Formats: sequence, C-alpha cells, structure tokens
Amino acid sequence: MQRKAKKAINFLLVMVLAITLVSAFQLKSAFPRAATSDASVSLKAGNTWQSAGSTFLQVDGTITNKGKASITNWKVTVPLAPSGAVNSCWNMDYDLSDGILTITPSDHNQTVPAGGSITFGMILTNPGDFDTENTTLIIPGSPNNPEDPTDPANPQDPDDPVDPTNPSNPTAKPVPPPTTDDWLYTDGNKIVDKDGKEVWLTGVNWFGYNTGTNIFDGVWACNLNTTIRDIADRGFNILRIPFSSELILQWKNGIYPKANYNDYINPYLDGMNSLEIFDYVVGQCRANGLKIMIDIHSAETDAAGHFAPLWYTDKISEEDYLESLAWMANRYKNDDTIVAYDLKNEPHGAVGDKVRAIWNDSDDPNNWKAVAEKAALAVLSNNPNALVLVEGIQIYPKDINANRDYSSRNKDDYYNTWWGGNLRGVKDFPVELGKYQNKLVYSPHDYGPSVSAQPWFEKDYTMQSLYEDCWRDNWMYIHEEDIAPILIGEWGGFMTAPNIKWMTLFRDFIIEHKLHHTFWCFNANSGDTGGLVLHDFTTWDEEKYAFVKEALWQKNGKFVGLDHEIPLGANGITLSDY
Repeated sequence: MQRKAKKAINFLLVMVLAITLVSAFQLKSAFPRAATSDASVSLKAGNTWQSAGSTFLQVDGTITNKGKASITNWKVTVPLAPSGAVNSCWNMDYDLSDGILTITPSDHNQTVPAGGSITFGMILTNPGDFDTENTTLIIPGSPNNPEDPTDPANPQDPDDPVDPTNPSNPTAKPVPPPTTDDWLYTDGNKIVDKDGKEVWLTGVNWFGYNTGTNIFDGVWACNLNTTIRDIADRGFNILRIPFSSELILQWKNGIYPKANYNDYINPYLDGMNSLEIFDYVVGQCRANGLKIMIDIHSAETDAAGHFAPLWYTDKISEEDYLESLAWMANRYKNDDTIVAYDLKNEPHGAVGDKVRAIWNDSDDPNNWKAVAEKAALAVLSNNPNALVLVEGIQIYPKDINANRDYSSRNKDDYYNTWWGGNLRGVKDFPVELGKYQNKLVYSPHDYGPSVSAQPWFEKDYTMQSLYEDCWRDNWMYIHEEDIAPILIGEWGGFMTAPNIKWMTLFRDFIIEHKLHHTFWCFNANSGDTGGLVLHDFTTWDEEKYAFVKEALWQKNGKFVGLDHEIPLGANGITLSDY
C-alpha cells in the first residue's frame, strides 16, 4: 500500500477500465466505414478518470477528406451505452436518443475542405464499452448516403463551455520580454532572491505534458489564457508542470506531437506546434507574474508513466534523461520565468522489487543520489541560475552499514514511506553540488489516508504523532538542521473524511514552518485526489480553494509573487513591493 491512484489501488481500477476502453477504440475502429472512399472518420480515446462514482472518457474525432471537392454538413453516428452521456464537447453539436449519439458540425466547421480535415471532441460520462465498430460518417448527397437532410438537427449542448474569442486573441495578456533578475538561491533552509530577501514558493501542479495530451490536460474544455490568469489571480506564485523526457527529446529532435486542445475556445493556438504552444504558455505565465517549475514526471509519455520506478526505461536511457534536462535548461537559460527543475518525480521501488531506486555512495545505476548529482549538473552547466529539486526514494535501510547495497529482502530492515518521500539518506549521503550547492532544494511528497493506508494513520493521529512517525525522520530534519530548503512537491486530496483531518494538519504544518509547496493539483482528472476545478476545468471548487488559500503567500490581503516587476495576477504584488 504505497501510493496514490494517480499511483495506487484506486487508479489501478481506473487503468483497467482505461485499457479496456482504449483497446475498444484502437483495435476495433482506427478508420470505421465512411460515406465515401474519399472521406473517413476516426475516433480516438484519450484520458479516462473517475470521480464521484462516475467514469469520464475523453474522445477525439477527426474527419479526413482526401477528395478533390469539399464536403459540407457532415454527420457522424456512433452507438452509446444507455448509461452514457456527453459531459462537454468542442467543435461539434450532438443529439443522443435511442442509444445513438449523432454528432453534427458547429457553425465554424460545417465544411471539410478538399485535401483537409477537421477535428472535434467530447468528454463522455459512464460510456460503458464504447464500441466504435459501427461508427458511420454521413455526407448529404453521397451515393452511399442517399438521404439528404436539408435541415439537420443541430442542438446546442448546454454543457459545452462557451468562451467567445476572435483572432485578435482578447483573452491574452501582452507578453513582456524575458528577464534575468528573478533567479532564486538557497541560504540554509531558506530560498532567497538576488538581494537575499526570503521568498515563499506556494504553487500548484497542472499535468498533461506527461500524459500524451502534449499540453495541459483540460485545455480540451477551457481557455488556456483565462485559466493561467485565474491561477495567478488566485494567488499561486509558481506552477509545477509535469513533463516526460520523451516529449522533450522529441522537441529537441524537431518532432512536435500534436497538442490536444479545443480550437474553438483556443483559436489563437491554431498553426502552432506543441513546442510553440509551450513557449506561448511560458509567455502568458510571465505576463501574469507566475513562475514555472519543470518536473520530469516520467521517462516515457504515458498517463501511467510515473508507475515506472526510475528515470530510465527500455525506451529512454539515463543518457536520454540527462539530455532532456540539459536541453530544457539551455533553451530557457535567459528567461527567469522558469526558475526551477524538479529532476525526477517520485523515484521508488519496494523491498524485493527487481528494479528500485536506492540511495548510497555506490556507482549502482539505480543509485538516485548519484544520478541526481548528474542530473543537477546537466541543468546547472547549462543554466547555473536555476534551482534544482531532488526528491527522495521509497525505502531506506535501517542499518546502512550492514545493508548498504540493499541486498536484504526483509521488509523489517527498511524504513518505508511514500514514493519520493524518503530522504533519510541525506543524513548519510547528502547531495553534493560543489559550487552549485546554493541551488539545491530537497522535495518530498506526502499524502493522506484516502490515497493509501500507512502505519501512522492507524491510530488517532495528531500533528505531533505524524511529525514523529513520518515527517521528522523522513525529511523535516533537513529543514530543522538548516541543511537545505524543503519544498513539498505534492500534497492534496479529497475534502472528505478521513482525508480532511490529515489535509488540515498537514496544511497547518506547512504554514507553521513556512515550507515551500506545490499543491496537487489543478486538474479535475486526478482520480484519487480530485482537483481545484470541476470537470469543465473552468468552475473552481471554492471550498477546496479556500482551504488551500490559507497556505498561499500573502501580505495585507494581497498575494505575493516571485517577480520583481510584474505583479502576481490581478490580486497580487511584486516581490519588490513585499
């Protein structure tokens, strides 16, 4: 019982369902039968997640016209289980009756040009075994479709997010040029600015660049500009962005996997490749006074990629991993919007696992301490100004001298905690960065009982008992002994019992000790924690936000940003004004 369903049992159930659904799409209907030999429709399953007893499935569709003439007023039909419903959609309208989902164009994509294509998409709830084998593309007037409806049904979806935009991109903020005066440094257990002023990093996670969406998850439903603005306006001063090494290496090699977004709500992104869109994200964060932390969340691009315990796989080597960090650091070395790099999300591995992260002074390829030093150098040799964050592992020997090589297979010989949460090895084998030591931050993760049962939750726990049973010896001693700053890279969960008790104690502990943190997460589609927004990725969960707001950096009712010149959103101040 070690992790969250993003990394734990509940998530495994979701993944079983996801595999079933994805297989239904990929194996049964890569290109279902079309109206003519020159036009085809394809449907593809994206992310799937569960919340409040419902299953949500993202579906993306493409109509391709290889003919020499344009086609208009297309229609797509596909069976949908009686339990199924459309939660939201983009670039389409729909009608659902008698178990048939009929998809029709929006006003702006009724025509599929010759030699071109159009896209649409939707979020389905409780789709069951969504079998696309009988998907049909209907084109009025086609020989294969003699029916020629002159006034096809085109109902408006009441759940379809509406955010009027136009080519002038009115929702964007003007982007100022990058600067280089906001770099951060460490001083004992504090993080400080260039003048030695103490700062407090209080941020949030927004994933998607690691999952195959190749942009933030949720931009299939929300406006990217206004969402970044909302995050800044609500006082989060740093955005931790999970990435895969694989995507970064593709960008490095001139390959740009398609970014999955709603082009009706975000038309200003059309014509940009996925790297250009990320550059656009960096610009909008800068315009809103919001800093960025890059997190290498997984080696491979996969919504479940974080299950792989290490920074390398059969597909991505250690050298590849290091190169991905080096390339990002070099590309953005003159832009202090990106101020930090979390070198690897949650290295882990349990007692007896064939592949597991260890922490010692060896040259073992799985020694995270040694690889973290290499990874830090990969970043800092390209950008000596960035912060580097080193997470912990999962297990650490109780007697490091007798079991330095982790050869024991007795669970009682190890301290065991959350993936990435065990930093006991720092006491024996601290990360050594030489002249870059003032760039090192340690970054454990911590979660509550709704994510996974742990021994310290078995009794009627208190803040003091959690401190003694888990936090102090796993990582808090690093802060207390002034070794380095601590940034809690992930914490969060549902606002329900029994989790809310742990959430409250941990939030208050963060505030009491002014620990840096990035809350997990903004996304609605985190199966075992939920998010700060609901499933439209636009409506905020105000109860959860009010809870987290207390742990955000504030002064006199204003949120404090990390930029010396640009205030943090509409409700914040600059670091110079603090």
